[in-house]
Amino acid sequence: MPTPFDYVLDIWERMGQIGELWWTRHGGNPSAEVAAHRLQRLVDFARGASPFYRRLYAGVPRGPVRLERLPIVTKSELMANFESACTDPAIRLKNVERFLADRARIGATFLGKYHVWKSSGSSGTPAIFLQDRHAMGVYDALVAAQIDAAAFDPAGVARLAACAGRAALVVATGDHYASITSWEHVRRAFPGVETRSFSVLDPLPKLVRELNAFKPAILAGYPSILALLAAERAAGRLRITPALLWSGGEGLGEAAREAIEAAFHCRVMNEYGASECLSIAYECPEGWMHVNSEWVILEGVDAHGKPTEPGEISHTVLVTNLANWVQPIIRYDLGDRMMTLPTACACGNPLPAMRIEGRSDELVALRTRAGKIVRLPPLALSTVLEEAAGEHRFQVERAAPDHLVIRMDNEGTPRQRAARRKLAQEALRGYLAAQSLPDVRLTFGRDPPRLDPASGKLRSVIVAKHAG
Repeated sequence: MPTPFDYVLDIWERMGQIGELWWTRHGGNPSAEVAAHRLQRLVDFARGASPFYRRLYAGVPRGPVRLERLPIVTKSELMANFESACTDPAIRLKNVERFLADRARIGATFLGKYHVWKSSGSSGTPAIFLQDRHAMGVYDALVAAQIDAAAFDPAGVARLAACAGRAALVVATGDHYASITSWEHVRRAFPGVETRSFSVLDPLPKLVRELNAFKPAILAGYPSILALLAAERAAGRLRITPALLWSGGEGLGEAAREAIEAAFHCRVMNEYGASECLSIAYECPEGWMHVNSEWVILEGVDAHGKPTEPGEISHTVLVTNLANWVQPIIRYDLGDRMMTLPTACACGNPLPAMRIEGRSDELVALRTRAGKIVRLPPLALSTVLEEAAGEHRFQVERAAPDHLVIRMDNEGTPRQRAARRKLAQEALRGYLAAQSLPDVRLTFGRDPPRLDPASGKLRSVIVAKHAG
């Protein structure tokens, strides 16, 4: 249990990290030099403390690190070597899994010092990630550094004061996911700030009622849920007046941004992150993502692992997290795609500017028996199958306004497959019934989940082009 001294120490360290970020970005300390120094230290440490990286880098010359010479690491490779990839020999997979099985411990620390969350992501491969105390402090500082004076106009400051600085998060809350775990970490570290999390699985009318009662000054969530709430705000049912909106977890399109900002009359701050590295980049007013390059290295590469040129869409993205040393993430295949801006960004931010193609699932519009359209966030559907049914590699396709097709891997015996299908069907039926959609038809496709033809990645929720 953290003591008051721990809270003071956390705040002191975060202030120091924020000050260091300011000096790097504004005081003439080039982020590339800072990142190169941190990369060298991380690689040297991983070689000495992680048996996995020691083996992986056996053929890599020692001395100054050249990033392109380091082997690429995949999620399946990292998970297959989970214990040996970690740098603390006290970490045992069975103990981590036992910790994750207890959902009452969301936001608590494993072994009293590590935050743990899990993810399946675009590959459908389950993964577990540990973050040390230093990494969590860096993520907090990176988020704080994004909120500059331009984020709040006088009206925004008045809203912030009127709502007493309350903060709300609308995400998947029922398991050890990165968003809710990191949120709980902040809530426990700074108990003086009134915060509350809301489940993305809640029916929209219930969510609207509870947000109206809470009156948050800051509202964070997936772009799809913010779009739904913006429509409720425009219709007059949602009556909150936040000073700031925070978006992440999915791609935020320009039309969606404009609709959200018009409904709430405040700015949307859009962040790009992943379970492997919580805060990677943030969006500027010109629509480009600026990489937190003092702590994160992003590489766009082609199908052969060769660097892509500025202006060219990559086959995948490699991420190196310079903040986390307990489970080093070095040249890790993230699975998204990116394009680097060939010129300096017009916003004036000197950090590398990129466009990211990650999760961009659209809202799923389904029709009730009475003909009313109910729009569901795609991450809500995938959360149901992950949390309630225990599935990680699946696909839900809206084939028609009253018909969903479920695709699952054909693993196991016929009896096991039948049991998995029954569990998935029951979980989805229960969720749909709670959304006033009990009559939506659920069927199972014969084929396994289909990869996106453009990216080669798995999109867990899709809408058929021919669907009405």
